[in-house]
Amino acid sequence: MFDPSRDQARRFFIDAWRKHLARDVVSPLEDAAIRLVALHPEYHGLLAEGETALEREWTPESGEANPFLHLSLHLAVEEQLAIDQPPGLRAAFEALLARQGDRHAALHVLLECLGETLWRAQKSQSPPDGGAYVECVRRKAG
Repeated sequence: MFDPSRDQARRFFIDAWRKHLARDVVSPLEDAAIRLVALHPEYHGLLAEGETALEREWTPESGEANPFLHLSLHLAVEEQLAIDQPPGLRAAFEALLARQGDRHAALHVLLECLGETLWRAQKSQSPPDGGAYVECVRRKAG
């Protein structure tokens, strides 16, 4: 199983964006990351900083969201949607998308549900509840 360190995950996004700007050949995973970064122009400058961005910390107290965590969660939900895991997630997302009308906005709602699911799992020291995750998305789809 792929389990990168914090710096490896950050470097992946930095390198993918650097390759994009240089018009270098990228892997399919890098291409997916580049498409996600393109949706977040507020992160372009940070990624262009390169190595400097590896050292930065984002804490809840600072009030800033961690852009690398945000992008990593985006990649995770894209994979979940592609393989419909947990089962029913894709259908719930499609209903949410129909209600939202904007894919990126709908993805952010999905990220909220994923974050809530992960928080509950961490709090209870148990595996994430896929059913609760899908149900959260269904509720948000109304």
